[in-house]
Amino acid sequence: MRTLDGRYQLEERIGVGGMSEVWRAHDQVLDRQVAVKLILPGPDGPDDQDGPVDRIRAEARSAARLVHPNVASVHDFGTSSNWFGGPVPYIVMELAEGETLAAHLRAGPLDWRISVRVCAEVAAALAAAHAEGIVHRDVKPANVMLTPAGVKVLDFGIAIPAGAPDPLPTGVVLGTPAYLAPEQLDGEPATPAADMYALGVLLYYSLTARLPYHAVSASELIGVRRRQPPEPLPEIDGLPPEVVELCHSCLADEPGQRPTSLVAALLLAEAVDARVYVPMTIPTARQPAPTSPWTERAAAEPTEAVAVFEEPYRGAGR
Repeated sequence: MRTLDGRYQLEERIGVGGMSEVWRAHDQVLDRQVAVKLILPGPDGPDDQDGPVDRIRAEARSAARLVHPNVASVHDFGTSSNWFGGPVPYIVMELAEGETLAAHLRAGPLDWRISVRVCAEVAAALAAAHAEGIVHRDVKPANVMLTPAGVKVLDFGIAIPAGAPDPLPTGVVLGTPAYLAPEQLDGEPATPAADMYALGVLLYYSLTARLPYHAVSASELIGVRRRQPPEPLPEIDGLPPEVVELCHSCLADEPGQRPTSLVAALLLAEAVDARVYVPMTIPTARQPAPTSPWTERAAAEPTEAVAVFEEPYRGAGR
């Protein structure tokens, strides 16, 4: 077994992404199980790490500011020189035991009560992030862990301060195509309303096991979304009409017509008689004032930089 910085003993790799690995590990100082996210060397080897180090440090700081039962806690950040022969940055996080929402949805849609409860807790986690001025930007089933203690929202790897410009080339958008808000496709800075669009897609997908659009590629998906509104939810026996209305409002083209995360969390929790923990603080970066009546299977697709109308859409079932 390898040990990072003489403290974190890596036991089992439990997740792999394009640029990172997640390991189950043992914190030998505090004698507890943790998750360790390692950022792997870039194409130029260990020396190609300045960007990833800055990015993962920013991820750690964003997530560490959030103390919320539905957000996986961050315990530590560091760089290790004993991996691949060079400095490798890592984040030590709470080990969330369970399965992702994406894994659950492979068998089909969830009972509406479970879907609504899960999305209520996701909305509560987003409310905590938005109160700190943080936009997650990658809300999707693969980043929602279902544990015995409830939902855990994972991976703030591309989180950004609300309203901050994205330092990517023109025409490239970072995120998962099916969950990007229309304004993100137009290159506008992400606001909390962008997360609310993704929440609407998440709720729709949880209830139906399909997206509110029909497409087989990223370019087709984006083209369809620019031409057509999302499909209405099909009839679901027992689903409260206010949940249907909320889902459709989250999918509104105009950011100001979407409900806030706080309102969504409270409404969804009320629909299933659940309790959610929501912050009672004023967000540090507000989204535009709503103008609507609200006063306030790409599920596991990896996050990617999407060159609009060019990147492949790699399927709904992963």
